[in-house]
Amino acid sequence: MPLLETPPDALSEIYATSLYEVCQKSGGNAAVQETLDELEAILDMARKDAAFNEFLASQVLPESSRAASLRTIFEGKVSTRTLTFLLVLNEKDRLGRLPSMIQAFHDKAQEAFGRIEVDVHTAGPISSADLDAIRERLASALDKEVVAHHRSDPAMIGGLKLRFGDRLVDGSIATRLRRFRDQLGEDGAARIRARVGEMIDASAETPERD
Repeated sequence: MPLLETPPDALSEIYATSLYEVCQKSGGNAAVQETLDELEAILDMARKDAAFNEFLASQVLPESSRAASLRTIFEGKVSTRTLTFLLVLNEKDRLGRLPSMIQAFHDKAQEAFGRIEVDVHTAGPISSADLDAIRERLASALDKEVVAHHRSDPAMIGGLKLRFGDRLVDGSIATRLRRFRDQLGEDGAARIRARVGEMIDASAETPERD
């Protein structure tokens, strides 16, 4: 059974908050960033290495054996904070939820640093200069440091889609065309209804002939 790649839930938020508080007490924002970098590197390793992923998520390995392995793998290579966090999750049999906890910790760190991550979707590749221009405009509009990630979406005809948090700003040509078509449909139906009404009124006003 692989690690659970699920959105952060209440439990993830609790663990992320506890870790964040530990980091702030031991080294402030620098400690938060260091721990985040280490945890994301570990998660990236688990995504690329099926055996390591299985090791973290396994329900069969005894807690003591996995704790010893975690110390062997990470002691001296990551901060004491990160290793302790992994050992606590192992003791509570919650290592399988590591991805959602790291995501919750990541979100908390970005909020504390005044950052916001934005996915920029376009139909094809864009230059780094264009991405920088979009990032600067967003930073000005949102009054936050923007971390922009470009995503190519061949299904788009053109234009731009921006996703940050649970918000989607859709300026793609396909969406504009769909809205235009819907508007035409509504306007067209209204015009037909109006024309039918005019015909009925005209018919009622026309005197009958013998």
